Amino acid sequence: MVSGNYLQPQMRFLPFWEKPPLFFWLQAGAMHVAGINELAARLPNAICGIITLPLLYRIGSRLYDTSFGWLWALMYLGSLLPGLYFQSGIIDPVFNLFIFLSFWFFINYVWKRDVSMDFQLRRHPLWYLLLAGFFAGCAVLTKGPAALVILCLAFFVYWVWKRFRMYISVPHFLFFLAVTASVSGVWYGLETLLHGPWFMEQFITYNIRLLSTEDAGHGGFPGYHLVVVLLGCFPASVFFIKGWWHRQFDKRYQADLFRWMLLLFWTVLILFSLVQSKIIHYSSMTYYPLTYVAALVVWSMHKHRQSTPGIIVWSVRVLAILLGLAMIALPVIGRNPEWIRDDMADVFAKANLLADAGWTGLEVLVGIALIAVTWWGTAALRKGQALQGATILLLGCALVFKTAMVTMVPKVEAYTQRAAIDFFREKSQEDAYIAAIGYKTYADAYYGALQPDNKPRLEDYSDKEQKSNWESWLMHGDIDKIAYFVTRIDRTTELEELEDVSLLYSKNGFLFYQRLPKNK
Repeated sequence: MVSGNYLQPQMRFLPFWEKPPLFFWLQAGAMHVAGINELAARLPNAICGIITLPLLYRIGSRLYDTSFGWLWALMYLGSLLPGLYFQSGIIDPVFNLFIFLSFWFFINYVWKRDVSMDFQLRRHPLWYLLLAGFFAGCAVLTKGPAALVILCLAFFVYWVWKRFRMYISVPHFLFFLAVTASVSGVWYGLETLLHGPWFMEQFITYNIRLLSTEDAGHGGFPGYHLVVVLLGCFPASVFFIKGWWHRQFDKRYQADLFRWMLLLFWTVLILFSLVQSKIIHYSSMTYYPLTYVAALVVWSMHKHRQSTPGIIVWSVRVLAILLGLAMIALPVIGRNPEWIRDDMADVFAKANLLADAGWTGLEVLVGIALIAVTWWGTAALRKGQALQGATILLLGCALVFKTAMVTMVPKVEAYTQRAAIDFFREKSQEDAYIAAIGYKTYADAYYGALQPDNKPRLEDYSDKEQKSNWESWLMHGDIDKIAYFVTRIDRTTELEELEDVSLLYSKNGFLFYQRLPKNK
């Protein structure tokens, strides 16, 4: 917004080739309306949630009935990570919605061509394929070619399951790809035409590195995403596990969609388990099929007036107790950090606990509420009141998780980065260089209100050698304005050894330095 260059994504006024621009366009539009602030940064995902939940209700109602639509939307809203992501500023909720829409309309295309499917679809098959390609193109324009990889892998696995029977003709599949390329190619082609191939080359190279290395800075064991999904989608994940063996369907399209959903779930999970970079939201596309299958389990119990098996009830209760106790322990320890601080080996974490997060003690009610609503909801489920019990459980969890997001997450942020953010904000009005040394963050650019005159003097900020040379110039070179440095106490830097670099203060694990130009 400051540069006025809306075509090319930038970070620190340098080309940012890690992501395409669509989500950033949405954020920029929100900031033009609501101002440059954290609320506007999260607004696209909030709108995404407003679209997603009624969409799931609508699709679910067409597939079964309004009860199923209600349960599917509730499963998504009331699960831990799916619901909370709508309050975040990350790309994935919008990215996943576009993939899901493409996936859904592609299935509509398949059903329309199959006369044995009695799902009511009024349009020509190519209309649904056109929509599938359009939303796939939007997904590619949001986060890159991973969208097309996910979709095509799911299509391929379905083809294998069909024993290699062609359920889509080659010309039609090429039409799908052409529409996808046309939508995403508007930007990719224009960027290459105006700025040459360098940006695209770096973008492709970066995505390859994500697949083959821990380039994003996060590794993990092979089952990382399975654990993240099963715990992060509580309580829906408990019902989902039972749903793997669901076999009762009244319509052919219901059985077919169940297969599609399981294929999508395992395709995403296996794909990102093989990818070397392990980040919690990479597997978030599994939330759609997981909540669908979970809703199907509860709906089936509701339809047949069945009580929920004890193993499901107690699994939900045990997990809720563990999570609730963790939420109770957090403010208790926050008010009494000395209980654990002296035994901690991590010097940065130990210093973090010195922060005044502002715990009142009332936050323990959030954890107590989680245990209470879980017990109440599962009691109704055990009595055979599936719809009522699931509504109590999921709405209760949604309210608890939303309350935790408002009352507890900001206090956790006080430990992890508030001292640094406060410093960046304090210096944002100065004509100065601000650099985070020894750790990766974007907070210096956003909260420090970086201006073009103070941008890093290099071509590629992700290039370690160029970044090192820039930091070296700030610390040793003939700077023309004051330079501020922020680092962590557990990072080894040369700042404390430089005679013309002075320590301003340290706070909560962060060290703050300044260096004056020679003419001042």
